[in-house]
Amino acid sequence: MRQKGQRVLETPRAAGLAGVAFALLFTAAIVLIRLGIPQGAEAVTARGFTDSARRDTVRAALALVPFAGIFFLWFIGVVRAHLGAGEDKFLTTVLIGSGLVFTATLFGAAAAASAVLAVAHPTGTAPAPAYWDFGRHLAYTLLTEYAMRMAAVFVSSLSVIGLRLGVLPRPLTILGFLTALVLLFVASDVPWSELVFPAWSLLISVYILLVGDRARGRTAADA
Repeated sequence: MRQKGQRVLETPRAAGLAGVAFALLFTAAIVLIRLGIPQGAEAVTARGFTDSARRDTVRAALALVPFAGIFFLWFIGVVRAHLGAGEDKFLTTVLIGSGLVFTATLFGAAAAASAVLAVAHPTGTAPAPAYWDFGRHLAYTLLTEYAMRMAAVFVSSLSVIGLRLGVLPRPLTILGFLTALVLLFVASDVPWSELVFPAWSLLISVYILLVGDRARGRTAADA
């Protein structure tokens, strides 16, 4: 039972803004990492990575990843707050679990990319080809094969819950299912397609913010 004067809209709004921050930071990190270490066997050789501009680009991406992960955890919070007391316990467990695994796998991909930098030392020397190939492929495998598929589970479970409870508009739920399909079957083969996840997160965050603002306006009018 709610206590008198309890504020119930502040947390969803704050977490909604965190969801926007996650979307922007994750997009920036993906763009920078793909520019710094392009995917593909012949995209950039170990010797080509001696370019300081590429290293700086990767370092910038890696600096953003921890904050993107932190904001994503807050985003999970706003999702649960938006679902309310009627959330399905089974699907919510899948939602939370997939979100946590996504975050952990994202950090693992960042650590693998960081290893590519670590083996390229002293500054200006090329990484050993074996280390280069291993670190680069590990980073992209974690990101595109595993993190994106956990993101697909997160998106699809939220879309199902939103559809069942009616807390998300039908166009958003349909878009969510399409996003999940892209993340499941396309992201591992088509470069840059993983950007659909932050784009979807941004739309969900903006929608929740707008719903919260409208509810706050009605509360103020009734007061």
